[in-house]
Amino acid sequence: MSGDAWFAVLPDGEAGAAAARLLRPWATETVDHHSGRPWLLGSWPAGRVTVGRAGARRVAVIGRCPVTADELCTRAGQLRDVQDSGGMEGIAAGLTGSFHLLASIDGTVRARGSASGVRRLFHTRVAGTTVAADRSDRLAALTGAAPDERVLAAHLLSSPLPYPLDDLCVWQGVRALPTYDCLLLDADGRARTRPWWAPPEPQLPRREGVPAVRAALTAAVGSCTAGGGTVSADLSGGMDSTSLCFLAAREQERTRQPGAKLVTLRWQSLDPENDDATWAARAVAHLPGIEHVVPAPEQWPSWYDDLTTLTGDAAPTDEPGPWVRDGARMAALCRLMTGRGSRLHLMGGGADELFGTFPAHLHDLARRRPLAAYTRIRTHRASQHWPLGQLLRQLADRSTYGQWLTAWARGLTTAPRPSVALTRGAPSTAWGADLRMPPWATRDAAEAVRSLLLEAAATAGPLAAERGQHLALACVRTGGRGLRQLDQVTSASGLGQAGPYLDDHVIEAALAVRVAERGTPVLYKPVLAEAVRGTVPEDVLCRRTKGEYSTDFHAALRRNRGPLVEFFDGSLLAAAGLIDDAALRASLLGVHPGPDGLRSLSSSLGSEIWLRARAAHPRPPSTGVTPVTEGAP
Repeated sequence: MSGDAWFAVLPDGEAGAAAARLLRPWATETVDHHSGRPWLLGSWPAGRVTVGRAGARRVAVIGRCPVTADELCTRAGQLRDVQDSGGMEGIAAGLTGSFHLLASIDGTVRARGSASGVRRLFHTRVAGTTVAADRSDRLAALTGAAPDERVLAAHLLSSPLPYPLDDLCVWQGVRALPTYDCLLLDADGRARTRPWWAPPEPQLPRREGVPAVRAALTAAVGSCTAGGGTVSADLSGGMDSTSLCFLAAREQERTRQPGAKLVTLRWQSLDPENDDATWAARAVAHLPGIEHVVPAPEQWPSWYDDLTTLTGDAAPTDEPGPWVRDGARMAALCRLMTGRGSRLHLMGGGADELFGTFPAHLHDLARRRPLAAYTRIRTHRASQHWPLGQLLRQLADRSTYGQWLTAWARGLTTAPRPSVALTRGAPSTAWGADLRMPPWATRDAAEAVRSLLLEAAATAGPLAAERGQHLALACVRTGGRGLRQLDQVTSASGLGQAGPYLDDHVIEAALAVRVAERGTPVLYKPVLAEAVRGTVPEDVLCRRTKGEYSTDFHAALRRNRGPLVEFFDGSLLAAAGLIDDAALRASLLGVHPGPDGLRSLSSSLGSEIWLRARAAHPRPPSTGVTPVTEGAP
């Protein structure tokens, strides 16, 4: 296995010490419990792990957080019982950034990730005890686990997996810790889970919610620039990335950290109608002294370039992901930014989910405030020509979340509804996007995914009572897991990824605002615009358009159609009985009206490359330990 960054969490007992002996050959770093037994083992760069000690108490923050060891020592001294969620999260109050939070006291360990899923934990039974880690493949290597083909089939639907499948792990015998839960380990290695986070109720009027969003977003960007040095950021010209650039520049100027520098990056669309370049140039004019990189066409690969290199040279991620479509671009990003000294790259993912509204919010608004819903629907229909009858039928739907999941499971292989852009149909106001299996998926793959959805329908509930808030949370989780994978890829080349919009405090502040007030038919992302007003110039904030990249998609597909067809010769997914490779090649060679025609290509490609990369990066010899799940939560 590659020398990527990872950590494992061990209980404070003899069984934990035995498991540590199995992990130690791979580890370069260790942090002990007060007892002297190993607590954290792994390999991580300097500054990634900060530990506070106060007597027998230990608290660790792992990730991006500008907290000092001395401050953590003070906080550790305030901790009395790791099983007390209020006390544990109380000592985290005021910590900013994106990180795992762990504690050890009196023989009990507590560990959790982040609400967005950017920071995750997995666990399995090893040598009679529970071991947790931030990478599932590390635990799979420890136990000799193979991929779970049912979960791998689900990755053909979408990758990262959509809720509620997103809390499944692709490795047999390895469990993903539910995102909003923490893990408790006693000295004997018995594991329990307990909730640590709950989404906020969206009750604040926009005007009251903006100050908290402004403070949280400023602190999130400040956690990226803390410590000085060079950071880089996307500057597409859109509001999301542009706002981060101005916030980063202001934080660097305010704190005057040593060697502080900002480098921005924008790649040029092939579509002459895409006005991103115009708005990016307007932003750059307000950022004097900032190095702005715009790669020449020959420096910036297209989607799907150089796929075969991802199965050989690149270290595999711990689960499949659609990032492979951008693999060559990620390599170019790392080369261009690290060449200018950047240690961290900021991207604007998550802002659409937090500061826009999904059509499903109309279903909620029609019941909460019928007159306001009528006014908003009338405005939308006037500009977008939604069919009234179709929309009213959707708004009248009273399906529970379980009923919607069941209907999704039953319709997995039916033809998807034509896109709104092509039919001028009304947008869906359902609980989510009921994704379809790709036409090249086998019957066995479809049945595997159907069984997972039906199992979830029996127990899973929505993330929030109302559809608009539920969808925002579900999409934030998807974005968080996508960023997690990108960070695994680029960090291996020396460039970490940061998504400040996906930091927990930003999510909490943004989602506390009433759903209907996060976006209106006449105001574009009004909460974000107000939060950055005074930092981002008015002539930049006034943009109401959004760049569109269909031209780039079609050009990339034309350029790489042949290599894509050849790539699926000898497909490992086909060998596993999950896809019909002939059907996939036929789809690639067909005529497609738009990107929707190959919506599932990136997910299938990501799963295929993941399997091949695993074969090209053989794991260390198995420890001979068989995964044991008895007693796990």
